[in-house]
Amino acid sequence: MKGILIELSRRVVRLPTNIVNGRLYCSPPTSSSLPPNNKLFVAGLSWSVDEKSLSDAFSSFGQVTEVRIMYDKETGRSRGFGFVYFSKDEEASSAKDSMDGKAFLGRPLRVSFALEKVRGAPVVVPRLTATGNADRKTR
Repeated sequence: MKGILIELSRRVVRLPTNIVNGRLYCSPPTSSSLPPNNKLFVAGLSWSVDEKSLSDAFSSFGQVTEVRIMYDKETGRSRGFGFVYFSKDEEASSAKDSMDGKAFLGRPLRVSFALEKVRGAPVVVPRLTATGNADRKTR
């Protein structure tokens, strides 16, 4: 038993922790716990949504400085999400609270504060296996 524990302790991978507002997280914090910023992530977009219609939908909450919808490189079709930038954090916060879950062109939006993209930082993706399948080889 002791030998197994020693072997397992050698295989433990320590995941990086995140600190937000002085709080320590072992996993990425949820969007509700992130500090407000002026960039919103908007998901659940209809394929017919364009930058102008998305900007118009959010402009009632403040000055929209930029709208980016992500498109598929091969098909040119919307990937169903984008980003809305506001001039002030308070405007973005108000828009997030009001538009999250609201229907837009027939689809409910999921709105959260966007995470800052960190270039060069390691990305840790845990690999989960079913119990008992960890050592089984596939044919």
